[in-house]
Amino acid sequence: MTPGEPLPSSAPGPRAIIFDLDGTLVDTAPDLAQATNALRRHHGLDALPFEIIRREVSNGGSALVTLALGLETDSPGHAQARTFLLEAYERAVAEHSRVFPPLEHWLEEWEAQNRPWGVVTNKPRRYTEALLEILALNPGALVCADDLPVKKPAPDPLWAAAERLRVPPAQCWYVGDHLRDIQAAKAAGMTAVAVGYGYIAEHDDYRRWPADLWFASCEELVADLKTL
Repeated sequence: MTPGEPLPSSAPGPRAIIFDLDGTLVDTAPDLAQATNALRRHHGLDALPFEIIRREVSNGGSALVTLALGLETDSPGHAQARTFLLEAYERAVAEHSRVFPPLEHWLEEWEAQNRPWGVVTNKPRRYTEALLEILALNPGALVCADDLPVKKPAPDPLWAAAERLRVPPAQCWYVGDHLRDIQAAKAAGMTAVAVGYGYIAEHDDYRRWPADLWFASCEELVADLKTL
């Protein structure tokens, strides 16, 4: 299938939609960029441009430390810098973060129909729960990085979410903005949905990921979700 091409009309629609969090459901980059530049200021460095940080957000706190200070994960000082960054982020976890429009309106309609949805993220639970509470998001299933011994691209977190939603994996869509999201969805037996509006590396091409569906913008994604 070519990117953007819909599933065949004979294909059954999903009973549940499961989202990656950062860069797919919620635009968290502004607050993570703020924490990253706070770390740089702490070390006497100038702020990095937002777009440079945005492309790295999906790779987690350690990757942001490497971006900010050039410290690899095994370098002296990396762990201390990561703690500083995450503490700065926790103090303002949802100061500027918002659900990508128009997903917030679609979610209201989906929930009004009593249809299940969930979140599977590689973000630790302490930050995820705080973020979702502030944004008044209540997924029927939430699986975070520290909930299981493995995380994406392993399929186990997606299976756990489907079980909590009481929906077979084959009847779930998993939506993500990173190759590991697509790999996890395929391994879990879910319909893999790739989105191009998230936190994608400069030289990465989401249209080349082995997904079942591809959407360039959140508006395109929501337009398709509204037909389900």
